[in-house]
Amino acid sequence: MELTSHMLVNAAMDRYASNEMVLAEQLIETTPDNSLTLFDRGFYSLGLLHAWQRNGHNRHWLIPLKKGTQYEVLEKLGKQDYRVRLNTTPQARKKWAELPEEIEARLLHKKIKGKECFILTSMLDTQRYVGDEIVDLYSQRWEIELGYREMKQQLLQNEFTLRSKKPELIRQELWGMLLCYNLIRYQMVRMSKVLPGIYPNELSFTLCAHAIINMFTFGFTLSHAHHIPKELSNLTEQAEFYVLPFRREERSYPRQIKRKSSKYAYKK
Repeated sequence: MELTSHMLVNAAMDRYASNEMVLAEQLIETTPDNSLTLFDRGFYSLGLLHAWQRNGHNRHWLIPLKKGTQYEVLEKLGKQDYRVRLNTTPQARKKWAELPEEIEARLLHKKIKGKECFILTSMLDTQRYVGDEIVDLYSQRWEIELGYREMKQQLLQNEFTLRSKKPELIRQELWGMLLCYNLIRYQMVRMSKVLPGIYPNELSFTLCAHAIINMFTFGFTLSHAHHIPKELSNLTEQAEFYVLPFRREERSYPRQIKRKSSKYAYKK
C-alpha cells in the first residue's frame, strides 16, 4: 500500500497455513523503484530485506530492530545514529543464494513519548536522509492498518466471514474487494489534487465510498452510463466537503484483547 494515498500496489494471498514471509517474497518484483518500504517487526529477515533492496533501483526499507538482534557498530554518524554490520546465517544464505555473509545498515535510536525506538534502515546516505525524519517517518506505517479497517468495516460491513465457500471463489471475492477499494481510492486521489496541501488519506473514506457506491447503485442505468465521467467530475469539485478534521496526535489507544461479540446479553 502506498501510504499517503492508500492505493494498493499489489497483494499476495494463500491458504491459512501459509507463512506471511513466503507471501512477502511474492511482492518483491512488483515493488516500484525509488521507494521506501516500511516493514513490521515480524518481517525481519536479512535475506528478504537484501533481496527487496537489490531487485530494483534506489529501493530502500525501514524496520524496527528486533529484540536480541546482534550487530557490530562500524561508525557513529551522529547523535544516536550509527552504521552497523549484521551477520547473516548459513541457513539464510542457503535459502537466498545472493545473500552475502555481512550486511551494512543504519541504526537510529530515538525516544518517542517516553518509549525507546530503534529503527534499522538501508538509507545510509546521511546527507540525503536525515536521522530524525527517518524515525518519525516510521509512524506512518500505521496507515496500512487504517486501510485494513476501511476494507473490513466499510466494504465488508464488519462481516466475520466471506460469502463464498470454495477456495477459488474466495480468491475472486477478495480480489474483487481489493479492486473496488482501489477504484474508490483512485477517485479520492483525483479529489485531493484540487485541494492544495491535502493528501488523499486526509479525506473521509466513509463519505467518499458512500457517495461513489450510491452513485453507481442508484444513479445510473445502462442507458445513462455516458453521464458517469460528468458525475465523477462533479464529485471531484466537491472535494472540500470530504476533508477530515485535523488528526489529534495526543490520543492513545493501547492494544488490548476485545471481548468477542455475542447475541446474548452479559450479566453485570
